[in-house]
Amino acid sequence: MTELTNLTVAGIRDGFRNGDFTAREVAEGFIGQVEGARALNAFIIETPDHAIAAAEAADRGRAVGEFGALSGVPMGIKDLFCTEGYQTTAASHILEGFVPTYESTVTAKLFGAGAGMLGKLNMDQFAMGSSNETSAFGNVISPWRRNNGDGAALAPGGSSGGSSAAIAARLCPAATGTDTGGSIRQPAAFTGISGIKPTYGRCSRWGIVAFASSLDQAGPMARDVRDCAILLEVMTGFDPRDSTSLDLPVPNWQAALSGDLKGKRIGIPKEYRVDGMPPEIEALWQQGIAWMKDAGAEIVDVSLPHTKYALPAYYIIAPAEASSNLARYDGVRYGQRELPDGAGLQDMYAATRAAGFGDEVKRRIMIGTYVLSAGYYDAYYTQAQKVRALIARDFEQAWTKCDMLLTPTAPSAAFGLGEKQADPIAMYLNDVFTVPASLAGLPAMSVPAGLDSQGLPLGLQIIGKPLDEQGVLDAGLAIEERAGFTARAGKWW
Repeated sequence: MTELTNLTVAGIRDGFRNGDFTAREVAEGFIGQVEGARALNAFIIETPDHAIAAAEAADRGRAVGEFGALSGVPMGIKDLFCTEGYQTTAASHILEGFVPTYESTVTAKLFGAGAGMLGKLNMDQFAMGSSNETSAFGNVISPWRRNNGDGAALAPGGSSGGSSAAIAARLCPAATGTDTGGSIRQPAAFTGISGIKPTYGRCSRWGIVAFASSLDQAGPMARDVRDCAILLEVMTGFDPRDSTSLDLPVPNWQAALSGDLKGKRIGIPKEYRVDGMPPEIEALWQQGIAWMKDAGAEIVDVSLPHTKYALPAYYIIAPAEASSNLARYDGVRYGQRELPDGAGLQDMYAATRAAGFGDEVKRRIMIGTYVLSAGYYDAYYTQAQKVRALIARDFEQAWTKCDMLLTPTAPSAAFGLGEKQADPIAMYLNDVFTVPASLAGLPAMSVPAGLDSQGLPLGLQIIGKPLDEQGVLDAGLAIEERAGFTARAGKWW
């Protein structure tokens, strides 16, 4: 079964259709991988029954010539997506034991296309974090190790760290992720896989546990660019239940995929050369520029002058929206309830939220409540929204000179678990290259492009114009073809 778990989504789909193997064989292979890698803590719950049921349905369909777009493909689902009949916790104790009676739009589309679910993937609690260390169910451990022999456990990135670790370790061929400020792209870069955040509104947010509603966007994570295109076609589409869903047709991104960038202009934003950026990141960026030229693109210098304000604006807007969204977790309707003897309603609220939320979630709720409070709303939240508008305007002006932007994905390779946990600001700086595109609602993708001196993956990011997922995927494929990234984590678990 091992050879089946090394296949990509496209490889599984095509091999299944050709009769090279059954869907059940694929599902059983990945179920075995999941069971043998519990030391990574990538899954909060395992759902082999769902994967087998979907596989058997796919095998029956093949017998009569009926195929879905993802027939025979098992996946991991980030535990932010509500899954009917299966626990959904957002990696928080406050939702432990919550079993939705409905299916998120994105997972309904995936399952409707024939995909099976191997389990619910671990993540930073309520998607708040960059290292997967805020999960109430323990941190995910990256399958990668430094080549210096120190054996240190590394962060898989966050918040979609369970997704990135599971794909990198071959526990699933693909997974769902969500990206609020970089939570698909940064973990993809840390673990040597690909991941794309589509234009805000492309994927329905209905049935996804909310963090920051004006920023949250679902997207696929997989081994390569083609797989991301295949999955994105299934995940996107208009949903009347989501007021921010875009009522637009879904392009055939996979069929149009091309690494030929002739006639395209790739912008290099000078503001992304931040102080203290490691020389290896700069060298990789320069290599990426050379690859873009080789693919036929023209390189132009651009300026995004308000980039330096992106992180401060994000860490006002996102916590403000989080404090509003998380007010619903009060112990009354669903989830955990703490009711001390003789407690009144306010005491129950306080006890439930104190016990149910982790430290990072509490930190962001407090920040968000503060910036929304009387006397501070205009000084902080309103100003941050103005900065957000200026950042979006920077991108609009850049598009008059170029078609896409090329930047590093993260300012470093994966760091050790615990190395930045004591310093929230240092942790937040992991999002310095990914947050601007999130604030502007733009499509952006990370593609693995090389290894650092310690043998850890590094990624390059492509940022595109609104709704130009095709351009982003094409540029990602151009990098993929030239980087020839085939490195994978050595099995130690």
